[in-house]
Amino acid sequence: MFSFLVSFIASALLTLLVIKEARLHGPALDSDFHGVQKVHAHLVARIGGLSIFLSVALSACISVWRVPAMTSWMLSLMACSLCAFTGGIVEDYTGKVSALRRLLLTMCAAMLGYFLLDARIDRIDWVTTAPFALPWLWFTLPLTVLAVAGIANAINIIDGFNGLASVVTICMLLSLGYVALQVNDMFVLVAALMVAGATAGFLIWNYPVGLIFLGDGGAYFIGFMLGELALLLVMRNPQVSTWYAALLLIYPAFETLFSVYRRMFIRGKSPAMPDGIHLHSLIFRRIVQWAVGRKDARALMRRNSLTSPYLWMFSLMAVIPATVFWRHTWVLMLFCLLFIISYVWLYVRIVRFKAPRWMIRHKKG
Repeated sequence: MFSFLVSFIASALLTLLVIKEARLHGPALDSDFHGVQKVHAHLVARIGGLSIFLSVALSACISVWRVPAMTSWMLSLMACSLCAFTGGIVEDYTGKVSALRRLLLTMCAAMLGYFLLDARIDRIDWVTTAPFALPWLWFTLPLTVLAVAGIANAINIIDGFNGLASVVTICMLLSLGYVALQVNDMFVLVAALMVAGATAGFLIWNYPVGLIFLGDGGAYFIGFMLGELALLLVMRNPQVSTWYAALLLIYPAFETLFSVYRRMFIRGKSPAMPDGIHLHSLIFRRIVQWAVGRKDARALMRRNSLTSPYLWMFSLMAVIPATVFWRHTWVLMLFCLLFIISYVWLYVRIVRFKAPRWMIRHKKG
């Protein structure tokens, strides 16, 4: 609740400050209305991540004061996340930090977590045999770094519409908190609720009208925290299947992998090249856009807000079974397969202008 209130107030103050001092904070205002991934028509402060980070940092201080036993864990987690957050927020303010540099900073944050928090992938659960142990540093270190940095980057990729990335991550963090409570992991529970509360405080100003954007700083920060906490929960508690984390995070993770495959092997372009044909972009342009005929700014904002709920429901297809079956490996593996099949089927249908009828709203105006 504290992180929610701080984030709510900070987001409002930062929005007013940046807009009022537009000349001083020019890069922090998103004024590019014509990019391939741009779906807004008004100036927006893109530094919502700053209010989220400050809220989590203050909440962490209160948690340490109330439960001193969590001091080293909480301080280490915040130190690692600061590394991932810095690259994004500097990009939000200057526009001069490349995607590669931001990714490298996030990888450094994951490497710090590997050594400071012992957050490492050291086993993979299987259905018919005992967990497959991964004791080799040369293998687990790069695997862990790529996994955590990949999730942080994936959250940044799905951050395309008002409320999309924030609601998806809130649901995932609440799931982490629930499972952490079941296994009595109080550190992961407290940390997950802090980040979820801070993100919810930002969400009120972001959805539906988009008064402030998450920005790269916010996306990388909550993405890193999500990946790190999921890793800590699974590896610290052997009763939680590793496939719980895989299913929980599969929507942003598979969106990223599918985008890389699509860009490299289908379109023959660099995987780092932005485009406007992510699943959420297709839903906006080929389903929701038909629901609102006008092309003025108000209609654009309405189409923007109507897009996110489709993806909220789609992500819950993974989050809910992951939360219910967090210890049953074979069930989690089955749902992972079903989600991948559903994603590819839905994507192909929309690309071919054959979207399921239940997704298409009647055109108005």
